[in-house]
Amino acid sequence: MTMHSAQYDDDKLHEECGIFGVFNHPDASALTALGLHALQHRGQEATGVVSFDGSDFHIHRAIGLVSETLNQTHVIERLKGKSAIGHNRYATTGEGALRNVQPLYADFDFGGFAVAHNGNLTNAQTIRNALVQAGALFHSTSDTEAVIQLMARAVGPVEKRFTESLKQIRGAYSMIALMDDQLIAVRDPNGVRPLILGELHGAKIVTSETCALDIIGATFIRDLDPGEMIIINQNGMISSRPFKPAPSKFCIFEYVYFARPDSILETKPVYSARKAIGRELAKEAPVEADLVCPVPDSGVPAAMGYAEAAGLPFELGIIRNHYVGRTFIQPTDNIRHLGVKLKHNANRAMIEGKRVVLVDDSIVRGTTSRKIVDMVRAAGAAEVHMRISSPPTAHSCYYGIDTPEQKELLAHTHNLDEMKEFIGVDSLAYVSLDGLYRALGEAKRNNEQSQYCDACFSGDYAIELTDQNPMPKSTSRSKILRSRENNKLAEQR
Repeated sequence: MTMHSAQYDDDKLHEECGIFGVFNHPDASALTALGLHALQHRGQEATGVVSFDGSDFHIHRAIGLVSETLNQTHVIERLKGKSAIGHNRYATTGEGALRNVQPLYADFDFGGFAVAHNGNLTNAQTIRNALVQAGALFHSTSDTEAVIQLMARAVGPVEKRFTESLKQIRGAYSMIALMDDQLIAVRDPNGVRPLILGELHGAKIVTSETCALDIIGATFIRDLDPGEMIIINQNGMISSRPFKPAPSKFCIFEYVYFARPDSILETKPVYSARKAIGRELAKEAPVEADLVCPVPDSGVPAAMGYAEAAGLPFELGIIRNHYVGRTFIQPTDNIRHLGVKLKHNANRAMIEGKRVVLVDDSIVRGTTSRKIVDMVRAAGAAEVHMRISSPPTAHSCYYGIDTPEQKELLAHTHNLDEMKEFIGVDSLAYVSLDGLYRALGEAKRNNEQSQYCDACFSGDYAIELTDQNPMPKSTSRSKILRSRENNKLAEQR
């Protein structure tokens, strides 16, 4: 049985998804595969590519990493055409079956349509229930299919059908869609998830992070604005803002953990942001210690910032094994217990007899943190102090991040002292919410209208959670049916 290393670690928030699109380049599919490779951190469950060669669409979707599914020449050669979109998946909604691997594809009266989505729709189940009652047949359990099903019931040109369908959904999304003669990219009105526009030898590139532009040598143009839709075709690019304006709510956790540190998002270098968070954390939660150690790899920049501000040595007191990958070991309880040691090992020579500050980006369930602390103590650390470069994760995310239920979040069920005891550290401190905002260049958090989406810390959900508090089925169905009728009437007029 093959087991991915992620199965050993149930104590991290899992990445959402990564998307990549190319319009009008002879090596579109190869570039897409490279871009997805750069975005592998955003989803390790499955990957897919859809290309268009001027007459036909070509599709390849598979379970596994990009290096496992797109690494053969014949796969790329079959994905012919000058336009392509791709997707790395981590399942936030829908089972991990091949039918849920994106991009999703459908044949419409106007031609083929492929769509890839990063985020999560908060009313997808409500829409699904209504459409099923109205006779729709769904082919996946992915929330993205709701868009395709709504388009199938809309009328008019494809851009209008896509826009009208998007107006019926709620949630956080960055989407790219490929049609016969154009590529469409769009961000939700709050701009929760990132979406980047770039260029390579005249070809337009759309992707989740700038690191995917770097790998192919593309030039960064700009971030798409919240609520912006761009249509790219042979005539150039058209930008529009078809949605009602809404407050910007970019996901603050992108800066804490999700994005690659070499990416630049919303004009902020992620690496610099993480170091700044670490410096702020050192100011808020100093401690007498001998050295600062990151929990690798995600804790490294924040630990560097902490050490710099605290005037303490930065040392690799924990070494990460980068070659765990996949292992052919039955996932018994004993093997799961060894999971942390498969990925991390204490550097005894550096920490024995020392007062150690461990810096990590977050604590979810606390189980991995406890194992790491035990490992550091077993290596002879005199004291272990843990510092976390985000506020306590006390609330679930419904906007495209796979988080446990609230009752499973350590910070939701324990106070700070209880968490300290559970993890087994001499002291525990998190960066404050205002401190996190200061590190990102704000004076403090605006409690009337927060500058970022920070719901996993604050419980302040800016986008309605329809599926968590669903309308009666009859009401939701009638709303969607009315929308369909309104579309038809508008088209007739």
